[in-house]
Amino acid sequence: MPIDDRKLSNTGVIQNLVLENREKLSISGVLDVLSFDDQVVIVETELGLLTVKGENLRINKLSIDTSEVVVDGEIYNLAYSENDLDKKSATGILGKIFK
Repeated sequence: MPIDDRKLSNTGVIQNLVLENREKLSISGVLDVLSFDDQVVIVETELGLLTVKGENLRINKLSIDTSEVVVDGEIYNLAYSENDLDKKSATGILGKIFK
Protein backbone atom coordinates (compact mmCIF):
# COMPACT_ATOMS: atom_id res chain seq x y z
CA MET A 1 0.00 0.00 0.00
CA PRO A 2 1.51 3.39 -0.93
CA ILE A 3 2.20 5.78 1.91
CA ASP A 4 -0.19 8.33 0.38
CA ASP A 5 -3.09 5.86 0.76
CA ARG A 6 -2.43 5.16 4.44
CA LYS A 7 -4.38 7.00 7.08
CA LEU A 8 -2.07 9.43 8.85
CA SER A 9 -2.19 9.89 12.61
CA ASN A 10 -3.33 13.16 14.17
CA THR A 11 0.24 14.42 13.98
CA GLY A 12 0.64 13.54 10.29
CA VAL A 13 3.37 11.01 11.12
CA ILE A 14 3.58 7.39 9.98
CA GLN A 15 5.45 5.12 12.35
CA ASN A 16 6.07 1.42 11.89
CA LEU A 17 6.75 -1.24 14.50
CA VAL A 18 7.61 -4.66 13.09
CA LEU A 19 7.96 -7.48 15.62
CA GLU A 20 9.31 -10.75 14.24
CA ASN A 21 8.73 -13.85 16.39
CA ARG A 22 8.96 -11.75 19.57
CA GLU A 23 12.73 -11.65 18.99
CA LYS A 24 13.41 -8.74 16.64
CA LEU A 25 11.70 -5.34 16.78
CA SER A 26 12.22 -2.78 14.02
CA ILE A 27 11.07 0.75 14.88
CA SER A 28 10.83 3.70 12.49
CA GLY A 29 10.21 7.33 13.40
CA VAL A 30 12.80 7.30 16.20
CA LEU A 31 14.09 10.62 17.53
CA ASP A 32 16.40 9.35 20.29
CA VAL A 33 17.23 6.36 22.48
CA LEU A 34 16.81 7.64 26.04
CA SER A 35 18.01 4.58 27.95
CA PHE A 36 18.63 0.90 27.50
CA ASP A 37 19.82 -2.17 29.32
CA ASP A 38 19.25 -5.89 28.91
CA GLN A 39 15.65 -5.68 30.25
CA VAL A 40 14.26 -2.26 29.20
CA VAL A 41 14.78 -0.01 26.18
CA ILE A 42 13.16 3.46 26.18
CA VAL A 43 12.95 5.15 22.80
CA GLU A 44 11.66 8.65 22.05
CA THR A 45 9.57 8.47 18.87
CA GLU A 46 7.56 11.02 16.93
CA LEU A 47 4.39 9.56 18.51
CA GLY A 48 5.60 9.44 22.14
CA LEU A 49 7.89 7.43 24.37
CA LEU A 50 8.05 3.73 23.55
CA THR A 51 9.12 1.33 26.29
CA VAL A 52 10.26 -2.13 25.24
CA LYS A 53 10.55 -4.75 27.99
CA GLY A 54 12.07 -8.20 27.80
CA GLU A 55 15.21 -10.21 28.48
CA ASN A 56 18.64 -10.15 26.86
CA LEU A 57 17.68 -7.01 24.92
CA ARG A 58 20.32 -5.34 22.78
CA ILE A 59 20.26 -2.62 20.19
CA ASN A 60 21.34 -4.27 16.96
CA LYS A 61 20.95 -1.22 14.71
CA LEU A 62 20.73 2.45 15.58
CA SER A 63 20.47 5.05 12.85
CA ILE A 64 19.25 8.48 13.87
CA ASP A 65 19.86 9.65 10.28
CA THR A 66 17.17 7.28 8.98
CA SER A 67 15.18 7.34 12.27
CA GLU A 68 15.45 3.55 12.68
CA VAL A 69 16.24 1.28 15.63
CA VAL A 70 16.35 -2.51 15.72
CA VAL A 71 16.10 -4.26 19.10
CA ASP A 72 16.94 -7.97 19.46
CA GLY A 73 16.14 -10.27 22.40
CA GLU A 74 13.11 -11.85 24.07
CA ILE A 75 10.46 -9.12 23.84
CA TYR A 76 7.59 -9.29 26.33
CA ASN A 77 5.97 -5.86 26.30
CA LEU A 78 5.64 -2.72 24.15
CA ALA A 79 4.02 0.38 25.65
CA TYR A 80 3.62 3.99 24.56
CA SER A 81 3.43 6.96 26.91
CA GLU A 82 3.17 10.67 26.19
CA ASN A 83 6.35 12.73 26.09
CA ASP A 84 4.70 16.14 25.67
CA LEU A 85 5.55 18.34 28.66
CA ASP A 86 2.77 20.80 27.82
CA LYS A 87 0.14 18.11 28.31
CA LYS A 88 1.64 17.13 31.69
CA SER A 89 1.84 20.70 32.96
CA ALA A 90 -1.75 21.41 31.92
CA THR A 91 -2.96 18.63 34.22
CA GLY A 92 -0.87 19.90 37.16
CA ILE A 93 -2.11 22.14 39.95
CA LEU A 94 -2.10 25.31 37.84
CA GLY A 95 -3.93 23.48 35.04
CA LYS A 96 -6.63 22.43 37.49
CA ILE A 97 -6.94 25.92 39.03
CA PHE A 98 -7.35 27.68 35.67
CA LYS A 99 -9.73 25.10 34.25
